[in-house]
Amino acid sequence: MAQTDEKLIKEILKGNESAMEILVKRHYELVHSYIYRATNDHNIAYDITQEVFIKMMKNIDKYNLGNGKFRNWILKIAVNATKDYFKSNTYKQRSEICDIENHQIGDKSNVIDIISKKEESIKIKEAIKKLPNRQREAILLKYYNDLKIKEISNITGDNENTIKSRLFNGIKNLKKLLGGDIFEEKYEYSQSKM
Repeated sequence: MAQTDEKLIKEILKGNESAMEILVKRHYELVHSYIYRATNDHNIAYDITQEVFIKMMKNIDKYNLGNGKFRNWILKIAVNATKDYFKSNTYKQRSEICDIENHQIGDKSNVIDIISKKEESIKIKEAIKKLPNRQREAILLKYYNDLKIKEISNITGDNENTIKSRLFNGIKNLKKLLGGDIFEEKYEYSQSKM
């Protein structure tokens, strides 16, 4: 029978390295997928994910066993690490280089992208990428990580009404960007569960 995260953390605090390995493996995909969706870059997502787990290991003694799910705690580290990346000079320099390359390549790359990848998936990724950072963060945590408003509030440190507003505006912006209602059914269903 699998141990709970809390039992693993107690073992880690006693010096059990295999418990740390189990905990990392259990939550790796959750963290990596959030970061990948936020950054839209496999290499960057890998680097930030490694950074998140290093921070987790260094701060595991600060995790309060009685203060909620470990999953939310590790996602909070991931959200903050992703925010730090978007504030970094590395990101700013990469963005400038991408802008220059996009202007040089022109419309030909769009045709190649559409042919080589699933059209709807690309449109959604691109639309999410165009959202303001806070709206993108809320959308990813709500719809891709299936978190409740209260959990998102705890992770981001913002109040629940702010999160609801970001979700509402994010959905509205996605509808404009996509020209359709891809998220509408899911959003309405989630609204009824709030």
